[in-house]
Amino acid sequence: MTENTQQQTAPTTELPTQYAPAEVEGPLYERWVERGYFEADAKSEKPPYTIVIPPPNVTGSLHLGHAFEHTLIDALTRRKRMQGFETLWQPGMDHAGIATQNVVERELAKEGKSRHDLGREAFVERVWQWKAESGGQISGQMKRLGDGVAWSRERFTMDEGLSQAVQTIFKKLYDDELIYRAERIINWCPRCLTAISDIEVEYQDDDGELVSIRYGEGDDSLVVATTRAETMLGDTAVAVHPDDERYKHLIGRQIKLPLTDRTIPVVADTHVDPEFGTGAVKVTPAHDPNDFEIGQRHNLPNLAVMDERAIITAHGPFQGLDRLEARSAIVAALRAEGRIVAEKRPYTHSVGHCSRCKTTIEPRLSMQWWVKVGPLAQAAGDAVRDGKVKIHPQEMEKRYFDWVDNLHDWCISRQLWWGHRIPVWYGPNGEVVCVGPDEQPPTGEGWHQDTDVLDTWFSSGLWPFSTLGWPERTESLEKFYPNSVLVTGYDILFFWVARMMMFGLYAMDGTPPFHTIALHGMVRDQNGKKMSKSFGNVVNPLDWMDTYGSDAVRFTLARGANPGVDVPIGEDWVQASSKFANKIWNATRFALMNGATVEGELPDPSEMSATDRWILSRLNKTVAEVDAFYDDYQFSKLSDALYHFAWDEVFDWYVELSKTTFFAGGEGARVSGRVLGEVLDVMLRLLHPVVPFVTETLWTTLTGGESVVVADWPKDSGFRDAAAEQEIALVQRVITEVRRFRKEQGLQDAQKVPARLTLDGTTLAAHEAAIRQILRLQPEGEGFSATASLPVAGATVALDLSGTIDVAAERKRLAKDLAAAEKEKAQANGKLGNEAFLAKAPDNVVDKIRGRLAKADEDIARIQTQLATLPQA
Repeated sequence: MTENTQQQTAPTTELPTQYAPAEVEGPLYERWVERGYFEADAKSEKPPYTIVIPPPNVTGSLHLGHAFEHTLIDALTRRKRMQGFETLWQPGMDHAGIATQNVVERELAKEGKSRHDLGREAFVERVWQWKAESGGQISGQMKRLGDGVAWSRERFTMDEGLSQAVQTIFKKLYDDELIYRAERIINWCPRCLTAISDIEVEYQDDDGELVSIRYGEGDDSLVVATTRAETMLGDTAVAVHPDDERYKHLIGRQIKLPLTDRTIPVVADTHVDPEFGTGAVKVTPAHDPNDFEIGQRHNLPNLAVMDERAIITAHGPFQGLDRLEARSAIVAALRAEGRIVAEKRPYTHSVGHCSRCKTTIEPRLSMQWWVKVGPLAQAAGDAVRDGKVKIHPQEMEKRYFDWVDNLHDWCISRQLWWGHRIPVWYGPNGEVVCVGPDEQPPTGEGWHQDTDVLDTWFSSGLWPFSTLGWPERTESLEKFYPNSVLVTGYDILFFWVARMMMFGLYAMDGTPPFHTIALHGMVRDQNGKKMSKSFGNVVNPLDWMDTYGSDAVRFTLARGANPGVDVPIGEDWVQASSKFANKIWNATRFALMNGATVEGELPDPSEMSATDRWILSRLNKTVAEVDAFYDDYQFSKLSDALYHFAWDEVFDWYVELSKTTFFAGGEGARVSGRVLGEVLDVMLRLLHPVVPFVTETLWTTLTGGESVVVADWPKDSGFRDAAAEQEIALVQRVITEVRRFRKEQGLQDAQKVPARLTLDGTTLAAHEAAIRQILRLQPEGEGFSATASLPVAGATVALDLSGTIDVAAERKRLAKDLAAAEKEKAQANGKLGNEAFLAKAPDNVVDKIRGRLAKADEDIARIQTQLATLPQA
């Protein structure tokens, strides 16, 4: 067994009669922080283990997804700390450009003001003020959950050091010609008034309209279909496929654009699918990414017809209308001119929305800053292909490659005031100067800095090394980079993970930011439905913590965490986990009151009973099993293994089988008390990373140790006793079979029954006292009559049921059950004996019928045994 090397004080067996999480959790966490258990020392000789927190938005609060992810990370880091690693769980928050600016602008609106009333400098100061007063409430909530983060190292993406890192890498990318400025189609949010990246666009099916419009006249006309009729004002061509015979006579000619005084050319482009719709498409280069590419190939003008708020700017009767108002007005005008060939309403199609405010995105031609991702994405893909970085579960690799291998250049500029301002200055004569953190920006008349800020993901992409002091080669950077593992949701594989991979490999000389990417799923409600305010199924984890304790919430989340798979969770499951925490408390309290101790050496196996050797054998197997599951990020399986070991094997079997020994006292009770103490010591340490609060209280009470947080992680001693495991398996089989028989006879658990036990003299005989106590079997007395006899596991348990059951009624019930089982068997045999059926039936159907036959045979044998054991009526 594992020896605990901590300084110990004399343990106490005093525990309150009930576990009260609300009274325990807060003081315990403060004690852990005060003692510095979660801090990380860059000078330590211990091997490093590093995980960064996926930085939550400063605007946020702890939701169930945070609680889920933090539970997994905390379990990993607590275990590694106990294993002797210098463990760093890096905390911090993201400035969340768009989200935070929106929050503060809403606060200003309540005062009847806008950011423009304050001006840029005053507005940014207002955001910092809001951050100091209202932001970051999630820190306190993380403490409620038990997050073992290094609080002294907490970082914010707008901190001075992290801002220096942002400016450094921008300058480096710019000098390497991997950052450039260009006018292209971007995703524009008319509500947030900024560009957003492709991955910040959420697509959903909306009901719209599809209208088919005739352009041109007579034989020189063609029909195009569109869901955005308002953009026709910006059309600069109609495109057809060069091989489409229907339109060859029109290629190169001009046709009249309806509702305007303009004519536009018909161009031939292979992008057009002649099989789709009419085979002709309108081309609006300033308002559609595909049209922009066509326009570039054919030197078409880019005619913008909407402003930043999606208001029509084209001259004419539609000027000043909102895009949706203009859509209806333009369709009505086209209909009046007889230009509408067909209308389909509603027409359901996929529409992009801003992930922040849910406004429909408007493709818009705009001058923006871009990262040339080609070489960066290549390196990010190769790092996984070459095995430098492992993705877990492995099947998620395909999703990763699909993204990085097809990545478009990244639009990194945002038209906001809150964020890292782009470090580029423009001069009066068209000069462009990118300024590094140690350089002075140009001054003088006409010089000004770019007004845009950087995409939030630009700074969070530096998180694994900027938080450690990069670009300086700090001790922390040398010690804790690269991260050991990144634990995050598959939903931000593209948002965040790919960015960190690209930047980490680029900035850190080809060293990836982490060795392993462990992806988990999303938390859903108990019916598997996505949690959403609109669905009314969002859960505040703090409410559950208040009711059931943080350990219960953590254990429920960990027990549902299969790699890469979504996690359903309901309050009933949290309640069940609360019962588990209470079971650990009550059973440990009982054990302490009945001799469980860690004092003294563990007795030699020759001094132990078979029950003692069995539980130690099972304990070591559990240690090995839990270690293997941790190393494979199988949180659900390790939680299940611990649950069943603690509840089933330790509390329901070992403690119950040992009660007679404890009650008898003497040497046997001393040995079993020491064994039980060892089992509890190891079991509580194994459970600690997932349920830290209850285990801390119990472990320190049991051992007198300083804290389980810094206790040694258990190791598999290699002790196995197959003979003891077989022997206890026989005892369990006897008890289980008799319990089932008692239940079938309608006997209450506490009801005592006279019994004669004929046990195997070399194995089961030693357990007669325990068997009798557990099964409530009294010794046979005067007038004993064996009215039922159960042969099981080489033993016979004869019971005197006279006066306890209605034998005639029981025989009638069993006969009915037997007839039903025999009918089921006959039907299954009939199908399995039908060659025609077997030839046509799918394998899974045949297997199901074979299972029914096996179950019927089992039921028949069981019922016949029960009938044979009943006394004659």
